[in-house]
Amino acid sequence: MTTYDYDLFVIGAGSGGVRAARISSGHGARVAIAEEYRVGGTCVIRGCVPKKLLVYGSHFAEDLVDARRFGWTIGEKGFDWPTLRDNVMAEVDRINGSYTDTLTSHNVELYHDHAELLDAHTIKVGDKTVTADKILIATGARPLVPDLPGAELGITSNEIFHLDRLPKSLAIAGGGYIANEFAGVFHELGVKVTLVNRGDTILRGYDEALRDRLLQISMTKGIKFVFNCNVERFEKIEGGGVRAFVGGDDPIEAEMLLWAIGRRPNIEGLGLEAAGVRLNDKGAIAVDAASHTNVENIWAVGDVTDRIQLTPVAIREGHAFADTVFGNKPWTVDHETVPSAVFSNPPIASVGMTEAQAKTKLGTVKIFTSDFRPMRNVLAGRNERSLYKLVVDSATDVVVGAHMIGPDAPEILQALAIAVKAKLTKAQFDDTVALHPTMAEELVLMR
Repeated sequence: MTTYDYDLFVIGAGSGGVRAARISSGHGARVAIAEEYRVGGTCVIRGCVPKKLLVYGSHFAEDLVDARRFGWTIGEKGFDWPTLRDNVMAEVDRINGSYTDTLTSHNVELYHDHAELLDAHTIKVGDKTVTADKILIATGARPLVPDLPGAELGITSNEIFHLDRLPKSLAIAGGGYIANEFAGVFHELGVKVTLVNRGDTILRGYDEALRDRLLQISMTKGIKFVFNCNVERFEKIEGGGVRAFVGGDDPIEAEMLLWAIGRRPNIEGLGLEAAGVRLNDKGAIAVDAASHTNVENIWAVGDVTDRIQLTPVAIREGHAFADTVFGNKPWTVDHETVPSAVFSNPPIASVGMTEAQAKTKLGTVKIFTSDFRPMRNVLAGRNERSLYKLVVDSATDVVVGAHMIGPDAPEILQALAIAVKAKLTKAQFDDTVALHPTMAEELVLMR
């Protein structure tokens, strides 16, 4: 019988890898994990956590204005970017320490170094070589930078949290959730924002009504959008800034350029070829429903598999792997009906099928909407309207999709996602007494 140094070796200490390591160790496995940067991965270090804290910070720009309508006398206001930046980074440090402590307290050996597979059971970690019976790859993904002349003049979401100062103007390349989130944040912090998109729409994949509403509101706030934009090259402006050359149109100039055009799985330098691990046609590690690769003793979870690039999904995949492989409790993650949010200004939240998807899959559907101005906006004198939408299967009355844009939409949708996941009917929504006065009560008042 072959003896290995570890029962499990995890490459990548992000949310999915840490969860898999902790649960596997709890099932009695001898576990080690390697992380070449910082424990916590994209979400904790350079993603959801610091981004959401910036979103909170940016909201005060409007809150301080609205406060006057509610009777508050506000003195001269000012904003100091280093204060917000440093406090956010301090919180990141705290959570990073918490993640590290979790591994230590669960007897997981942590290697702060790059890990590379030499074969299906052998891993080179820094200048050390170890062996493992089973291997889990959870290396995540990174921002994509296009192969265009001058593209290196831009920064990505990895660097945006560490700016020495705020630029006066920011061009954001992309139309997805990262682009729209940072557009909202930096606009509220006083930066002139232009969102440059090679396509003709934002937030592809979200319900069309919500996309249109966010575009309308964002433009009203003062964010500029340039669509169908074929950028050919970039050059540095003398005295500072970046100039983008766009086909036959006038160049686009900004003090800073942010790339937000997608994310690419981190597969380079892992030794996948040496271990015989196959990739799929998207350049991600190919796995089955149980996160199993084509190699008998190797699995992969999270963004490196490019199934659904969301932290809670990676966590569940890691947990399912650990329970299945080491806990004798096999289960797989259901990747259907996964809720998602865009922390734009205002935020979007969605679960289940969009109207277009439901019509394609189900044929006949019923659409219920509530288009209203939240009570707070009314008193504050803001014309900004929220939109809630339910998609219902006409044949069964089951609510198959729910989509929202408005204040606290993600907080409201988490509970609503349970109802959609449980396949509750529109009649059951209607039978539920409204909680008044709230925005959420609109969900049970749609007729």
